[in-house]
Amino acid sequence: MLETIYVTRHGFRSNWLVDPSNGSYTSFLKSPTGLAADPTLTAHGVDQANELAAKLLTLDPPVERVYSSMYYRCLQTIEPFVREAQRRRQRRTPRTQQTQPQAAEEPGTGGRSPPLLKIRGETGLGEWYGSADFEHPAPASIAILDPLFPDLIESDYEPMVTPNRKGEGIDELHDRVAAAMEAVVAQCDRDGVRTVLLCSHAAVIIALGRVLTGEMPESIETDDFQCFTCGLSEYRRRGDLGGQRSDVVASGRPTAVSKTNHGSKDANVNNWRGGRGVSGGWICLLNSDCKHLSLGEERGWRFLGDESFKSPETGQSMLGSTVAPGSVSQDRDKSERSREEATRGKL
Repeated sequence: MLETIYVTRHGFRSNWLVDPSNGSYTSFLKSPTGLAADPTLTAHGVDQANELAAKLLTLDPPVERVYSSMYYRCLQTIEPFVREAQRRRQRRTPRTQQTQPQAAEEPGTGGRSPPLLKIRGETGLGEWYGSADFEHPAPASIAILDPLFPDLIESDYEPMVTPNRKGEGIDELHDRVAAAMEAVVAQCDRDGVRTVLLCSHAAVIIALGRVLTGEMPESIETDDFQCFTCGLSEYRRRGDLGGQRSDVVASGRPTAVSKTNHGSKDANVNNWRGGRGVSGGWICLLNSDCKHLSLGEERGWRFLGDESFKSPETGQSMLGSTVAPGSVSQDRDKSERSREEATRGKL
Protein backbone atom coordinates (compact mmCIF):
# COMPACT_ATOMS: atom_id res chain seq x y z
CA MET A 1 0.00 0.00 0.00
CA LEU A 2 1.18 3.51 -0.81
CA GLU A 3 2.31 5.30 2.35
CA THR A 4 4.42 8.30 1.28
CA ILE A 5 4.20 10.77 -1.62
CA TYR A 6 7.10 13.10 -2.38
CA VAL A 7 6.41 16.07 -4.66
CA THR A 8 8.79 18.42 -6.46
CA ARG A 9 8.46 21.19 -9.01
CA HIS A 10 10.69 21.50 -12.06
CA GLY A 11 13.73 23.76 -11.81
CA PHE A 12 14.34 27.23 -13.26
CA ARG A 13 13.38 27.25 -16.94
CA SER A 14 13.51 29.55 -19.93
CA ASN A 15 10.36 31.48 -20.91
CA TRP A 16 7.89 31.80 -23.75
CA LEU A 17 5.15 34.16 -24.92
CA VAL A 18 1.51 33.41 -25.63
CA ASP A 19 -0.96 35.63 -27.47
CA PRO A 20 -4.17 35.25 -25.39
CA SER A 21 -6.35 36.24 -28.33
CA ASN A 22 -5.46 33.24 -30.48
CA GLY A 23 -3.27 30.89 -28.45
CA SER A 24 -0.14 31.48 -30.50
CA TYR A 25 2.93 30.38 -28.51
CA THR A 26 6.45 31.58 -29.24
CA SER A 27 9.65 30.81 -27.35
CA PHE A 28 12.92 32.63 -26.74
CA LEU A 29 14.97 29.46 -27.20
CA LYS A 30 14.17 26.42 -29.32
CA SER A 31 13.05 23.41 -27.32
CA PRO A 32 14.51 19.96 -28.05
CA THR A 33 10.93 18.78 -28.57
CA GLY A 34 10.18 21.57 -31.05
CA LEU A 35 7.28 22.87 -28.93
CA ALA A 36 7.31 26.55 -27.97
CA ALA A 37 5.68 25.94 -24.58
CA ASP A 38 8.09 23.14 -23.69
CA PRO A 39 11.33 24.90 -22.65
CA THR A 40 14.46 23.43 -21.14
CA LEU A 41 15.89 24.28 -17.76
CA THR A 42 18.31 27.17 -17.54
CA ALA A 43 21.85 26.47 -16.34
CA HIS A 44 20.69 27.49 -12.87
CA GLY A 45 17.78 25.06 -13.19
CA VAL A 46 20.22 22.27 -14.02
CA ASP A 47 22.19 23.15 -10.87
CA GLN A 48 18.96 22.97 -8.87
CA ALA A 49 18.14 19.57 -10.39
CA ASN A 50 21.52 18.20 -9.33
CA GLU A 51 21.08 19.51 -5.79
CA LEU A 52 17.59 18.00 -5.71
CA ALA A 53 18.96 14.64 -6.88
CA ALA A 54 21.46 14.58 -4.03
CA LYS A 55 18.60 15.15 -1.58
CA LEU A 56 16.28 12.58 -3.16
CA LEU A 57 18.96 9.90 -2.92
CA THR A 58 18.99 10.29 0.88
CA LEU A 59 15.23 10.07 1.46
CA ASP A 60 13.85 7.67 4.03
CA PRO A 61 11.65 5.96 3.04
CA PRO A 62 13.34 5.80 -0.39
CA VAL A 63 11.55 6.42 -3.68
CA GLU A 64 10.21 3.24 -5.28
CA ARG A 65 8.38 4.73 -8.27
CA VAL A 66 8.40 8.03 -10.19
CA TYR A 67 5.51 9.77 -11.97
CA SER A 68 6.09 13.00 -13.88
CA SER A 69 4.51 15.53 -16.16
CA MET A 70 5.69 14.78 -19.69
CA TYR A 71 6.96 18.30 -20.31
CA TYR A 72 10.70 18.47 -20.98
CA ARG A 73 11.54 20.65 -17.97
CA CYS A 74 10.03 18.14 -15.54
CA LEU A 75 11.79 15.15 -17.08
CA GLN A 76 15.05 17.11 -17.15
CA THR A 77 14.62 18.02 -13.47
CA ILE A 78 14.35 14.46 -12.18
CA GLU A 79 16.74 12.93 -14.72
CA PRO A 80 19.85 13.32 -12.47
CA PHE A 81 18.12 11.51 -9.61
CA VAL A 82 16.76 8.66 -11.75
CA ARG A 83 20.08 8.21 -13.59
CA GLU A 84 22.02 7.94 -10.34
CA ALA A 85 19.41 5.62 -8.83
CA GLN A 86 19.76 3.43 -11.92
CA ARG A 87 23.57 3.40 -11.66
CA ARG A 88 23.46 2.41 -8.00
CA ARG A 89 20.91 -0.29 -8.73
CA GLN A 90 23.00 -1.71 -11.58
CA ARG A 91 26.09 -1.91 -9.39
CA ARG A 92 24.37 -4.21 -6.91
CA THR A 93 21.91 -6.18 -9.07
CA PRO A 94 22.52 -9.25 -11.25
CA ARG A 95 21.96 -8.42 -14.92
CA THR A 96 19.09 -10.92 -15.18
CA GLN A 97 17.02 -8.96 -12.66
CA GLN A 98 17.54 -5.60 -14.40
CA THR A 99 15.28 -6.55 -17.32
CA GLN A 100 12.24 -7.45 -15.21
CA PRO A 101 9.16 -5.14 -15.26
CA GLN A 102 9.28 -2.40 -12.64
CA ALA A 103 7.57 -3.35 -9.38
CA ALA A 104 8.09 -2.76 -5.70
CA GLU A 105 9.38 -5.48 -3.43
CA GLU A 106 6.45 -7.74 -2.56
CA PRO A 107 5.97 -9.55 0.76
CA GLY A 108 7.36 -13.05 0.62
CA THR A 109 9.95 -12.39 -2.10
CA GLY A 110 12.89 -12.99 0.21
CA GLY A 111 13.99 -9.35 0.15
CA ARG A 112 14.44 -9.15 -3.61
CA SER A 113 15.05 -5.55 -4.66
CA PRO A 114 12.99 -3.83 -7.39
CA PRO A 115 14.47 -3.48 -10.89
CA LEU A 116 15.67 -0.24 -12.46
CA LEU A 117 13.78 2.93 -11.60
CA LYS A 118 12.13 4.64 -14.57
CA ILE A 119 9.71 7.53 -15.07
CA ARG A 120 6.01 7.06 -15.74
CA GLY A 121 4.90 9.99 -17.87
CA GLU A 122 1.48 11.03 -16.52
CA THR A 123 -0.46 13.73 -18.40
CA GLY A 124 -2.72 14.10 -15.37
CA LEU A 125 0.24 15.86 -13.71
CA GLY A 126 0.76 18.13 -16.72
CA GLU A 127 0.81 21.92 -16.91
CA TRP A 128 -2.29 23.98 -16.16
CA TYR A 129 -3.66 26.12 -18.98
CA GLY A 130 -6.45 28.61 -18.26
CA SER A 131 -9.81 28.20 -20.01
CA ALA A 132 -9.73 29.36 -23.62
CA ASP A 133 -11.59 29.19 -26.92
CA PHE A 134 -8.52 27.68 -28.58
CA GLU A 135 -6.56 24.49 -27.95
CA HIS A 136 -3.47 24.75 -25.77
CA PRO A 137 -0.28 22.77 -26.46
CA ALA A 138 0.12 19.17 -25.38
CA PRO A 139 3.42 17.61 -24.29
CA ALA A 140 5.58 15.73 -26.76
CA SER A 141 4.88 12.08 -27.47
CA ILE A 142 6.91 9.17 -26.11
CA ALA A 143 8.29 8.68 -29.63
CA ILE A 144 9.87 12.16 -29.41
CA LEU A 145 10.86 12.03 -25.73
CA ASP A 146 12.40 8.58 -25.62
CA PRO A 147 15.47 9.46 -27.77
CA LEU A 148 15.94 12.63 -25.70
CA PHE A 149 15.86 10.66 -22.43
CA PRO A 150 17.11 7.17 -23.37
CA ASP A 151 16.34 4.39 -20.89
CA LEU A 152 14.62 6.89 -18.60
CA ILE A 153 10.90 6.69 -19.49
CA GLU A 154 8.60 3.68 -19.23
CA SER A 155 7.56 3.52 -22.88
CA ASP A 156 4.63 1.15 -22.30
CA TYR A 157 3.01 3.21 -19.53
CA GLU A 158 -0.39 4.65 -20.46
CA PRO A 159 -1.37 7.96 -18.78
CA MET A 160 -4.52 7.68 -16.70
CA VAL A 161 -5.88 11.24 -16.89
CA THR A 162 -5.85 13.72 -19.78
CA PRO A 163 -6.43 17.48 -19.23
CA ASN A 164 -8.90 19.42 -21.37
CA ARG A 165 -7.02 20.82 -24.39
CA LYS A 166 -9.06 24.05 -24.14
CA GLY A 167 -7.88 24.66 -20.62
CA GLU A 168 -9.44 24.41 -17.19
CA GLY A 169 -11.12 26.59 -14.62
CA ILE A 170 -10.01 26.51 -10.99
CA ASP A 171 -12.40 23.74 -9.94
CA GLU A 172 -11.66 21.76 -13.09
CA LEU A 173 -7.95 21.87 -12.38
CA HIS A 174 -8.36 20.65 -8.82
CA ASP A 175 -10.69 17.84 -9.87
CA ARG A 176 -8.31 16.79 -12.65
CA VAL A 177 -5.47 16.58 -10.14
CA ALA A 178 -7.75 14.66 -7.76
CA ALA A 179 -8.58 12.19 -10.53
CA ALA A 180 -4.90 11.75 -11.34
CA MET A 181 -4.00 11.15 -7.70
CA GLU A 182 -6.86 8.69 -7.14
CA ALA A 183 -5.53 6.74 -10.12
CA VAL A 184 -1.87 6.94 -9.04
CA VAL A 185 -2.65 5.84 -5.48
CA ALA A 186 -4.86 2.97 -6.68
CA GLN A 187 -2.16 1.80 -9.07
CA CYS A 188 0.51 1.91 -6.37
CA ASP A 189 -1.75 0.15 -3.86
CA ARG A 190 -2.36 -2.61 -6.40
CA ASP A 191 1.36 -3.01 -7.18
CA GLY A 192 2.55 -2.90 -3.57
CA VAL A 193 4.46 0.36 -4.04
CA ARG A 194 4.99 2.22 -0.77
CA THR A 195 6.73 5.45 -1.81
CA VAL A 196 6.46 7.59 -4.94
CA LEU A 197 7.96 10.80 -6.30
CA LEU A 198 5.88 13.20 -8.41
CA CYS A 199 7.35 15.99 -10.55
CA SER A 200 4.99 18.66 -11.83
CA HIS A 201 4.23 22.37 -12.20
CA ALA A 202 3.37 25.25 -9.85
CA ALA A 203 -0.44 25.32 -10.09
CA VAL A 204 -0.70 21.54 -10.12
CA ILE A 205 1.48 21.24 -7.01
CA ILE A 206 -0.70 23.70 -5.09
CA ALA A 207 -3.82 21.83 -6.22
CA LEU A 208 -2.17 18.54 -5.33
CA GLY A 209 -1.64 19.63 -1.74
CA ARG A 210 -5.29 20.63 -1.50
CA VAL A 211 -6.73 17.43 -2.96
CA LEU A 212 -4.47 15.15 -0.90
CA THR A 213 -5.34 16.87 2.39
CA GLY A 214 -8.90 17.77 1.40
CA GLU A 215 -8.26 21.36 2.48
CA MET A 216 -9.78 23.74 -0.10
CA PRO A 217 -9.53 27.36 1.14
CA GLU A 218 -12.43 29.79 0.81
CA SER A 219 -10.25 32.07 -1.32
CA ILE A 220 -8.42 30.50 -4.24
CA GLU A 221 -5.64 33.03 -3.65
CA THR A 222 -4.85 31.65 -0.18
CA ASP A 223 -1.12 31.14 0.22
CA ASP A 224 -1.23 27.59 1.56
CA PHE A 225 0.82 24.99 -0.32
CA GLN A 226 4.12 26.20 -1.73
CA CYS A 227 5.73 25.31 -5.07
CA PHE A 228 9.29 26.64 -5.18
CA THR A 229 11.48 25.43 -8.01
CA CYS A 230 12.98 22.06 -6.99
CA GLY A 231 11.40 22.36 -3.55
CA LEU A 232 10.42 19.11 -1.84
CA SER A 233 7.04 18.31 -0.27
CA GLU A 234 6.15 15.14 1.60
CA TYR A 235 2.72 13.66 2.28
CA ARG A 236 2.01 10.70 4.56
CA ARG A 237 -1.17 8.65 4.33
CA ARG A 238 -3.53 9.78 7.06
CA GLY A 239 -4.06 6.34 8.59
CA ASP A 240 -0.32 6.09 9.18
CA LEU A 241 -0.42 9.11 11.51
CA GLY A 242 -3.52 8.37 13.52
CA GLY A 243 -6.00 10.37 11.44
CA GLN A 244 -4.41 13.76 12.07
CA ARG A 245 -5.28 16.78 9.93
CA SER A 246 -2.67 18.90 8.19
CA ASP A 247 -1.63 21.97 10.16
CA VAL A 248 0.04 23.84 7.29
CA VAL A 249 -3.17 25.06 5.64
CA ALA A 250 -6.32 26.87 6.62
CA SER A 251 -9.51 24.89 7.14
CA GLY A 252 -11.32 24.18 3.92
CA ARG A 253 -14.93 23.98 2.82
CA PRO A 254 -16.68 22.21 -0.05
CA THR A 255 -16.71 24.08 -3.36
CA ALA A 256 -18.68 23.75 -6.58
CA VAL A 257 -18.22 20.42 -8.33
CA SER A 258 -16.65 20.49 -11.78
CA LYS A 259 -18.72 18.91 -14.55
CA THR A 260 -15.94 19.05 -17.15
CA ASN A 261 -14.67 15.74 -18.50
CA HIS A 262 -10.97 15.73 -17.66
CA GLY A 263 -10.35 12.27 -19.05
CA SER A 264 -10.43 10.36 -15.77
CA LYS A 265 -11.26 6.67 -15.83
CA ASP A 266 -12.69 7.02 -12.30
CA ALA A 267 -15.89 9.05 -12.06
CA ASN A 268 -15.78 9.29 -8.25
CA VAL A 269 -13.29 12.16 -7.98
CA ASN A 270 -15.23 14.91 -6.22
CA ASN A 271 -15.29 13.48 -2.69
CA TRP A 272 -11.94 14.93 -1.65
CA ARG A 273 -13.30 18.30 -0.46
CA GLY A 274 -14.32 19.18 3.08
CA GLY A 275 -11.14 17.76 4.63
CA ARG A 276 -11.60 14.24 3.28
CA GLY A 277 -8.75 14.13 0.76
CA VAL A 278 -8.26 11.58 -2.00
CA SER A 279 -7.84 7.92 -1.10
CA GLY A 280 -8.58 8.48 2.57
CA GLY A 281 -6.59 11.68 3.00
CA TRP A 282 -2.96 12.64 3.56
CA ILE A 283 -0.90 14.73 6.00
CA CYS A 284 1.56 17.33 4.72
CA LEU A 285 4.89 16.83 6.51
CA LEU A 286 7.05 19.00 4.23
CA ASN A 287 5.74 22.02 2.31
CA SER A 288 8.13 22.70 -0.60
CA ASP A 289 11.18 22.55 1.64
CA CYS A 290 14.30 24.06 0.03
CA LYS A 291 17.04 23.44 2.59
CA HIS A 292 18.85 21.22 0.07
CA LEU A 293 19.13 24.11 -2.42
CA SER A 294 22.12 26.44 -2.14
CA LEU A 295 19.99 29.50 -2.92
CA GLY A 296 16.92 28.34 -1.01
CA GLU A 297 13.35 29.29 -1.94
CA GLU A 298 12.97 30.67 -5.47
CA ARG A 299 10.12 31.45 -7.85
CA GLY A 300 7.20 30.68 -5.58
CA TRP A 301 3.80 31.06 -7.24
CA ARG A 302 0.16 31.42 -6.23
CA PHE A 303 -3.26 31.64 -7.88
CA LEU A 304 -4.60 35.09 -8.71
CA GLY A 305 -8.37 35.11 -9.15
CA ASP A 306 -10.19 33.79 -12.22
CA GLU A 307 -7.41 32.68 -14.53
CA SER A 308 -8.84 32.51 -18.03
CA PHE A 309 -7.80 33.36 -21.57
CA LYS A 310 -11.38 33.82 -22.70
CA SER A 311 -11.69 37.52 -21.83
CA PRO A 312 -8.18 39.01 -21.97
CA GLU A 313 -7.99 42.66 -20.97
CA THR A 314 -5.58 43.37 -23.79
CA GLY A 315 -4.51 41.71 -26.99
CA GLN A 316 -0.89 41.73 -25.96
CA SER A 317 1.14 38.57 -25.51
CA MET A 318 1.64 37.34 -21.95
CA LEU A 319 4.94 36.14 -20.54
CA GLY A 320 4.89 32.47 -19.63
CA SER A 321 5.72 32.73 -15.92
CA THR A 322 3.18 29.92 -16.01
CA VAL A 323 0.52 29.43 -18.64
CA ALA A 324 -2.22 31.07 -16.66
CA PRO A 325 -1.94 34.58 -15.23
CA GLY A 326 -1.08 33.74 -11.63
CA SER A 327 1.34 35.61 -9.43
CA VAL A 328 5.01 34.84 -8.85
CA SER A 329 5.48 35.13 -5.09
CA GLN A 330 8.46 37.45 -5.07
CA ASP A 331 8.08 38.14 -1.36
CA ARG A 332 8.78 34.48 -0.55
CA ASP A 333 11.91 34.25 -2.70
CA LYS A 334 15.34 34.61 -1.21
CA SER A 335 17.03 37.79 -2.34
CA GLU A 336 16.39 38.03 -6.07
CA ARG A 337 19.40 40.26 -6.41
CA SER A 338 21.61 37.68 -4.72
CA ARG A 339 20.30 34.98 -7.03
CA GLU A 340 20.95 37.09 -10.12
CA GLU A 341 24.47 37.84 -8.98
CA ALA A 342 25.17 34.21 -8.14
CA THR A 343 23.83 32.98 -11.49
CA ARG A 344 24.91 35.85 -13.73
CA GLY A 345 25.75 34.49 -17.15
CA LYS A 346 23.84 31.27 -16.47
CA LEU A 347 20.21 32.24 -17.11
